[in-house]
Amino acid sequence: MKSSAIKRRQRVGLIYILPWIIGFFVLQLYPFIASFVYSFTNYNLGGKMDFIGLDNYVQILTKDSEFWNSLKVTLIFVIVSVPGKLAFALFIAILLNQKVRCVNIFRTVYYLPSIFGSSVAISIVWRMLFQTDGIVNSLLAKLSISPIPWLGEPLIALLTLCLLSAWQFGSSMVIFLAGLKQIPAELYDAAKVDGASAVRIFFTITVPMLTPMVFFNIIMQMINAFQEFTSAFVITDGGPLQGTYLYGLKLYNEAFRYFKIGYSSALSWILFTVIMVFTLILFRSSRRWVYYEDGGR
Repeated sequence: MKSSAIKRRQRVGLIYILPWIIGFFVLQLYPFIASFVYSFTNYNLGGKMDFIGLDNYVQILTKDSEFWNSLKVTLIFVIVSVPGKLAFALFIAILLNQKVRCVNIFRTVYYLPSIFGSSVAISIVWRMLFQTDGIVNSLLAKLSISPIPWLGEPLIALLTLCLLSAWQFGSSMVIFLAGLKQIPAELYDAAKVDGASAVRIFFTITVPMLTPMVFFNIIMQMINAFQEFTSAFVITDGGPLQGTYLYGLKLYNEAFRYFKIGYSSALSWILFTVIMVFTLILFRSSRRWVYYEDGGR
């Protein structure tokens, strides 16, 4: 009787997780394997598929100038946006860790951009804010400051996209806030008794104790930044002069504008390799700067 009851519970549990299992195989595992196979073919959407070996990869690395430009632009985007987002997140988390009235309301308000920040609607609003006759330049004009070509110069346009990414700091902020609450108050009390300044306390107690959260946030935000697409597509469409032509936009164009599925699959696997390399580098370097409560690294 007990054995049959256990089997019945196992069957019920399997039924509950069956939608996830089906979704994993159909929406994740199959596309993952299929893209790898397509990357070695000349498959175009609606056309026949022939095996061409490494030709797609050779063409990308040796003949496609757009690839190198998009990779360079994406690296700049990652290098600028990820530290900026984490800096904002940590700053706001420290403010929201103070004991003030209605602090939960403020936490909710600051978390909202991370929910809506990647949407098409927010990207459209961002474009309206920073266009030549937008609200931002109108405010600058009231301060007698000349209009800034936020979306008209390649570097400034890329920095504008980085600013939008940094504005979406809510998820990182929540993780930092959870980490701040785990730091023992006794450490701060002892430091104050010893006469340590606020800056010294921050760099000798707060930062080392938060390094596991910093490491996690860097990994997650770096992966997201490498795959950024919506802001570049909606706000600038890769312009001006391909100054915001992020890798995700390059991949999208090859797949859904030119219908080169095999070529775009090769691009996606190169991106996967780049992300994996950067992730491995971060994991190797974490031994030197990430500290855990048990004293390990």
